[in-house]
Amino acid sequence: MRCPFCGHEDSQVKDSRPTEDSSSIRRRRQCNQCGGRFTTFERVQLRELTVIKSDGDKEPFEREKLVRSMNIALRKRPIAEERIDQVVSGIVRQLESLGENEITTKQIGECVMTALLTLDHVAYVRYASVYRDFREPDDFNQFIDNLRQDAKDIA
Repeated sequence: MRCPFCGHEDSQVKDSRPTEDSSSIRRRRQCNQCGGRFTTFERVQLRELTVIKSDGDKEPFEREKLVRSMNIALRKRPIAEERIDQVVSGIVRQLESLGENEITTKQIGECVMTALLTLDHVAYVRYASVYRDFREPDDFNQFIDNLRQDAKDIA
């Protein structure tokens, strides 16, 4: 593993343990060159996913982009980082278990919407405003009215 401080190619694992949700392994490492300590995470990847964007372009799936979009929707909301990481891991596992190597941005967006609905309603509305391309205040009103009606139907 390359050292993030000096760029040396060799490091030594000092401590290794599973994360709380057991979805990855946390490793504390020390650089053999400069002595710097850093943490890495190792995750199981079932398959290489390729994302088909709305314009037809294809690019490799990046978990970090999913984390970033979730963090934007959840900014200043009372959700712990560990919980966000668990939800993202669940979404990635769900996408990998679809059995396809190529997934659309629509599939990713729907998985995120479903996860945010159960996690935080404010983040759900924030994400939906971008994902569903709200253009007018009435778009928000209609979406929230539907959310309220769905909540009444469940209760």
